[in-house]
Amino acid sequence: MKYYLVVGEASGDLHASKLMEALLREDDRAEFRFFGGDGMRKVGGVLVKHYREMAFMGFVPVLLHLRTIFRNMRQCKQDILAWNPDVVILVDYPGFNLAIAKYIRTHSDIPVFYYISPKIWAWKEYRIKDIKRYVNEMFSILPFEVPFYNKHQYPIHYIGNPSVEEVFNYKSAHQESFEDFVCSNQLSGRPVIALLAGSRRQEIKDNLPDMICAAQKFSENEIVLAGAPGIDAQYYDQYIEGKNVKIVYGQTYRVLSHASAALVTSGTATLEAALFRVPQVVCYHTPLVKLISFLRRHLLKVKYISLVNLIVGRELVRELVAETMTVNNMQEELDRLLNNRVYRSQILAGYDEMMERLGETNASENAAREMMKCLMQR
Repeated sequence: MKYYLVVGEASGDLHASKLMEALLREDDRAEFRFFGGDGMRKVGGVLVKHYREMAFMGFVPVLLHLRTIFRNMRQCKQDILAWNPDVVILVDYPGFNLAIAKYIRTHSDIPVFYYISPKIWAWKEYRIKDIKRYVNEMFSILPFEVPFYNKHQYPIHYIGNPSVEEVFNYKSAHQESFEDFVCSNQLSGRPVIALLAGSRRQEIKDNLPDMICAAQKFSENEIVLAGAPGIDAQYYDQYIEGKNVKIVYGQTYRVLSHASAALVTSGTATLEAALFRVPQVVCYHTPLVKLISFLRRHLLKVKYISLVNLIVGRELVRELVAETMTVNNMQEELDRLLNNRVYRSQILAGYDEMMERLGETNASENAAREMMKCLMQR
């Protein structure tokens, strides 16, 4: 069968590449065509457009690149209809992908599957109407999404979380010692504070300077920045030049596997840090702090922004967002994570609880099987 996948960022590329590998095991004649990234390209198929040309975040960057965004969207719609796949698989990236879903379902009989639900349970709950109308099957990776969709009379497939599978596979395949990690990256050997400042330039610009400033207080630790795939190494130079910061580029799992604590922007990275059992502070700075704080209090439908806290249903890891993300607050929390053994133990116990709730460790296999079953039924 022919599968067309649409991905808009680095984490989606990773999850989609694993799904493609699983689909190949279920369907040895599978053909792929996609908007995606390097991970998907390695599996095989035709890369139509790289996500680096699509990842615009924030009101101003989106406004400045509207012409590019609309051009990408038009190309994607036309390319899907021209190739006429057996199914379109959309991966997260809701602003773009829900528009694609509407167009495809309106102009063709091609079924639309959604892998990794848009976070409509956090805000923009009204989008459930479009999902029910234009998405044939939803494949969820977060257990708390099941009751949310049930509330709206829209049954979904919970298939486990791909990050659990990916971290488990990484740990199984990599048994690197801390000493080898230190030597191969020319580090000092001091305990590592990991900085995960996001996968988009705007996130890095907003978060990384304060992260570095906060971490530099802890001179007994090594500051290691996990450079995101899709971001040129030169882009980081303006933030780390002259600072006592080492960058390990495109190896986030490797950095986390040797970290003692981490400063992490919200998103999949918070879950990955927890899966590597790294005590963390969730940090997310935004422009227009007062406005964002107001919108968060009055429009956000959930109490937390990090996946870790959403899954366990309480603030297990500290969230510093908008006006609470200050250098002083980050330093206070880092001090607790590094030096308070009781506090660290509580967080690690909470990570165990999170793992139990996530359940399945083979999400991509489950997703591929469920997708094939749905396609055969059609």
